Amino acid sequence: MAQLVDKAKGFVADKVARVEKPEAELAELSFQSVGRGGATLAGRVDVRNPYSHSIPICEVSYSLKSAGREVASGTMPDPGSLTAGDTTRLDIPVKVPYDFLVSLARDAGRDWDIDYEMRVGLTVDLPILGNFTLPLTKSGELKLPTLSDVF
Repeated sequence: MAQLVDKAKGFVADKVARVEKPEAELAELSFQSVGRGGATLAGRVDVRNPYSHSIPICEVSYSLKSAGREVASGTMPDPGSLTAGDTTRLDIPVKVPYDFLVSLARDAGRDWDIDYEMRVGLTVDLPILGNFTLPLTKSGELKLPTLSDVF
């Protein structure tokens, strides 16, 4: 009996592994706005849904690091759903306080940009499989705004 159960588990695991899953790409990180409390950056995630029905997004978690320090982190609960058979764009607002921007600007040096690493966990509710998290990571350089950009 134990052998039959093990074969059934192996069969199901093989079939689940072959199920097509959504694919996501962390496209870019850019300055969205500057306000009194700090700056808001926008992380853009493009998610392709291979299914003929929409998929609910349970949560988007994010973490932004620069110079080995965590700049910002948080979650977006229930940001909507993925469009059936299409690519959905998600904009993730990342709020960065001014005091941290000033310390990063000192580290930026001559080129006036910040090296960053952004990690995003996109959790979707897949049929049969349940909650599935797509891990995304992007490293790059973020140009700091100049005084003419702010005023």
